[in-house]
Parts: sequence; C-alpha cells; structure tokens
Amino acid sequence: MCDYSLHAMATRPAEVGETLISTTFRGTSTRGFASERDPAVAVCMLPGTELAFAQDVKYDNRWIWTRTIGFRVGKFNTIDPHIRERHHDAIEFPDGSHVLVTQLCEGQRVTVLQLPVVHPIPERAATKADTATTTPLSTG
Repeated sequence: MCDYSLHAMATRPAEVGETLISTTFRGTSTRGFASERDPAVAVCMLPGTELAFAQDVKYDNRWIWTRTIGFRVGKFNTIDPHIRERHHDAIEFPDGSHVLVTQLCEGQRVTVLQLPVVHPIPERAATKADTATTTPLSTG
C-alpha cells in the first residue's frame, strides 16, 4: 500500500530481503521508500510487513530538530484510515508507538524482513454430489 499522495507515481510491491532507502519523491513533498537502483519508483508495502533499519530510526517531528526512536525494527502499518486526504502509512514500533513514513528522515536504509501472510481464497471443497460417479448409458 502507498499513501494517497503517491498514487500518481510509479509503484511496485516490496520484496523480502531487499534493502530500501527512505526518500522524498521528486515533485512531491511526500517521503516513502524506494530502491537505490530506481529512486523514482515508490515501493509499497502491505500492513504487517516487517522491517529492519540499519540504525535507530530518525524522524522529522516538524520542528527544528529531528528525533530518534531507540528501535531498529518495526512493522509497516496504517493509522487513521478513516481520515481522508491525510498520510496513513506508518511504522509501528515494539512499544506501540508510530511514526508516519512521510516523517522519516531521508537516507535511512531498511531491509524487508517478512511480508504479511495473505490467505488465498480457498477453492470450494468438493462435495459428494460433485464427485458422484455416473452410470453409463447402455447402448444395447
């Protein structure tokens, strides 16, 4: 998932094991994740994607200074989805705190550890009626 402000940009899903970098996308004021090889493409994540940062996470609290969270692991999530036209993409940390992805300081490296399990829609189980044998018609 990518925030609403990135819907006009090229995007792709995250892959397990890849290292991404936090960046501000050209032509927007929105920050997100991209590959260093393709910085113009936003890498989107599903809620529950587990991440490991190379260092303690730093974010811009919209004041003069940046802040640091004493964690290097987090889970991608969304907050306040009912509030339209607002950034929702966030990182949830082990203590339950959240930082919006758009507030992450640029240049932080993060590795995708695990994608959330997405259950496929199970096929309808075969019933006895579906598997009943038919009696061949006699021709004679």
